[in-house]
Amino acid sequence: MVTLVLSRLLDVSGTSRRSASVVGRNVAALKPVYWLLLLSGFVEPVLYLFSIGVGVGKLIDGFTLPDGRPVAYAAFVAPAMLASSAMFGALAETTFNFFGKLKYLKLYDGIIATPVRPIEIALGELGWAMVRGSAYSAAFLVVMVAMGLTTVGRAFLAFPAAVLVGFTFGAVGMALSTLMRSWQDFDLMASGQFALFLFSGTFVPAESYPALLHWVVEVSPLYRSVHLLRGICVGGAGWWWLLDVAYLLVLTALGLAAASRRMNRLLYQ
Repeated sequence: MVTLVLSRLLDVSGTSRRSASVVGRNVAALKPVYWLLLLSGFVEPVLYLFSIGVGVGKLIDGFTLPDGRPVAYAAFVAPAMLASSAMFGALAETTFNFFGKLKYLKLYDGIIATPVRPIEIALGELGWAMVRGSAYSAAFLVVMVAMGLTTVGRAFLAFPAAVLVGFTFGAVGMALSTLMRSWQDFDLMASGQFALFLFSGTFVPAESYPALLHWVVEVSPLYRSVHLLRGICVGGAGWWWLLDVAYLLVLTALGLAAASRRMNRLLYQ
């Protein structure tokens, strides 16, 4: 029994080390132009916040939270932009970049010749995606605090929640990328991603939609992410936070499992 426990612990340690080596490879391959891409991914949700959250917010009195507290429109929209920023950052790394390495560069075909396994490649790529997603989230939270849309204490609580959102979408994006056959297939993913962005309680409460669409919205991953971050940044979510966290954790595990299984088939066929 002791030998079994020790072997498991050593295996976990080895998995972490090999996954970290994948992250290290991505860091070593960075080019200066990549930092411009990072900046562009952060600027887009900030522009939405200023144009819609602040601009349209001048025409709207705001909304009333479930606990009866009124909230300004910009403060209502900002957590949704934070969730969207985490989603965009994670998906950018685990869809287009991951697909290129897998299908065209054949990078992972060389990596599996080493002791690194497909699940460790998936964990490493997801960890690298979270470097980008976490940077977006941290910078966006600084903007929110500077604009008075949340407090410093709430921002510290929102950061790990935003990282979880990034992990979830990174894992799902990686799993979907293993199913893609060509770059054209990403048009469908981009359409789905934009639909999530528009219809996940981002700009209006989910209750504003017709009854059927309301329930469809509430089970979408971005809505659960928005609901979690809005509850932390603004308040009023109560114990529903726990359901949001559980939902995102389960989706992360499913995405990683699917990505690992598909990579095993693609790399060892």
